[in-house]
Amino acid sequence: MGRLHDLYDQHRQSPWLDNLSRDSITDGTLRRWLDRGIRGVTSNPSIFQKAMTAGSAYDDQLASLVRGGASTEDAFWTMAMDDIRNACAVTRPLYDESAGRDGFVSLEVAPSLAHDEAGTTKAALSIHEQVDLPNLMVKIPATAEGVGAIRDTIAAGRNVNVTLIFSLERYAEVMDAYLSGLERLLDDGGDVTRVQSVGSFFISRVDTEVDKRLGEGHPLRGKAAVAQGKLAYALFQETFSGPRWERLATCGANVQRPLWASTSTKDPSLPDTLYVDTLIAPDTVNTMPEATIEAFDDHGTVARTADEGVDEARATWAALADAGVDLDDVAVVLEREGVASFAKAFDDLMSSLDDKASALR
Repeated sequence: MGRLHDLYDQHRQSPWLDNLSRDSITDGTLRRWLDRGIRGVTSNPSIFQKAMTAGSAYDDQLASLVRGGASTEDAFWTMAMDDIRNACAVTRPLYDESAGRDGFVSLEVAPSLAHDEAGTTKAALSIHEQVDLPNLMVKIPATAEGVGAIRDTIAAGRNVNVTLIFSLERYAEVMDAYLSGLERLLDDGGDVTRVQSVGSFFISRVDTEVDKRLGEGHPLRGKAAVAQGKLAYALFQETFSGPRWERLATCGANVQRPLWASTSTKDPSLPDTLYVDTLIAPDTVNTMPEATIEAFDDHGTVARTADEGVDEARATWAALADAGVDLDDVAVVLEREGVASFAKAFDDLMSSLDDKASALR
């Protein structure tokens, strides 16, 4: 069946596709990915920027919307939600077959809300209400303000993909927000059994930033991201055990799975499947761009690895600090850059759609 199927069948890791476009939905590409073993789809502002500015797939709808008086941003959300609904329809059979474990499609709140807790909560709930499908996940960034929005959105019984996690400390806060949200939902008489969430670590970006600080030739280059991923999985295992979790689990709650994002290697000296091969374990997700999926399906190694070598990972993490790498600052810089990158992609997309709309009016 192939390595993508093996990831889930042998190790209960779900491979997701980190890309979405209208063409891939309409021409059957997305369906073929699912046949090969892909179990979910993620999107972000950068992905929509590429999809909506290339080719003419959106032109007719954009023209109709702007001629009807829609603003460029309103037109974007209408088109994006149409794509998400249609993608959810393609993945819905998998959602049903997996009893709501997989088959999700993710859509992110506007990047401008990254530091607006109330605005993020309102936007996340609004997207859920408008799309109105059980296999939608709304992406909320793991900023300090985002943590409260994660809690409140989960408490409302909605699925959340927590994005832009760069530190173990913030990850602990994210998991606590998930548990707190479930507890509130349960105490309010809600159904915790259908709520799903993932917490997304942006793996390769950690190595990029740390390696820049280490300098050429340092023996710790290319080791930080995998070490952090292994420590994150250990923290996940610790958090989703014990009395607090057992109370929720008894009522049918689902764990918040760690999701490995940004898993294409940026350093050509590193193996192209490094961030897949080394982070395989049950109750995890790896969302990959097409090139990484193809590489793993061709020559990746299917073996449980995320919870192996944890002591070595701790030693690596300590050695990085001893080498003068301020890991707290690394997380701050990467979060700031991640938010800024998505904001720029969104702004560039709005500018491109403005230009298209003017030509189509």
